[in-house]
Amino acid sequence: MNGASVREKPGSGRRRRAAVAVTVTLALLGCGVRPGAEPARDDAPVSDAVRPTDPAAAAAERLNQALGHRDRIRDAASIAATEVVTEVATPPPGADPAVRQEALAWSGRVYADELATIDVRFVSLGEGPTTRPGESSHPAGRITRCYRYELRLYRYTTYREIDCPPGAAPPPPTAAPVPALPDDGRERLTTVLRTATPATLAGAVRAAFPQEWITVDTITHEGALVAAVGVPQERQCLLLVRTPAGKIEEPGYDRIWLEPGETGCRTALYVAPPR
Repeated sequence: MNGASVREKPGSGRRRRAAVAVTVTLALLGCGVRPGAEPARDDAPVSDAVRPTDPAAAAAERLNQALGHRDRIRDAASIAATEVVTEVATPPPGADPAVRQEALAWSGRVYADELATIDVRFVSLGEGPTTRPGESSHPAGRITRCYRYELRLYRYTTYREIDCPPGAAPPPPTAAPVPALPDDGRERLTTVLRTATPATLAGAVRAAFPQEWITVDTITHEGALVAAVGVPQERQCLLLVRTPAGKIEEPGYDRIWLEPGETGCRTALYVAPPR
């Protein structure tokens, strides 16, 4: 047209650009790419929901939760004998393999400020690779881990991984008798109260109950001799009163006051009953 400019019809440019956009979008969809989506990466992290777990480590955590908060006087051997049990049940499909746990060593006791320790070995009984955060895959086969549990009175149990010692586990320990008031405790205390004086009361009651796990609390109150003898961690308490007339009485009280942090087994249950 000899240099004459060609003018487009109004709106034709917009229609052409829209057509191009549709063509590109269809091409992307044909390749399986959504507009605005990030390209797939080979190094994308594996979701924790599908990451396999370490069955031995999981069993160790379960035992730590089971040992939990300690509020009873026990020696380490008794805890190992009664609470470190072997897990050999066949797990349901898709669950972690069964784990055998066995006590390797135990020492100390849960009492006052003392410390009890128990070493436990965990052996997974299933096959297959497993991983823990920060670790590479374990080869197919059994996984063995060992942990040391530390237990204190009125504290939550803690644990840490240790090196597993060689050799088989020792025979399981035997549980010691649970601390308790003697079966004839009421008769003993009654006998003491019948003959005691305000000056001899405390010593006479302690002599009748010499065991270190038994607490003794005595007082003379308005002419009455009052004695409380108990095993606090077991919520046991024997409270007797010799009245000024010489009669032996056993006052009642709400046992909620024997719980940790409450009044406990003390003469205050009679002298100043909590409300």
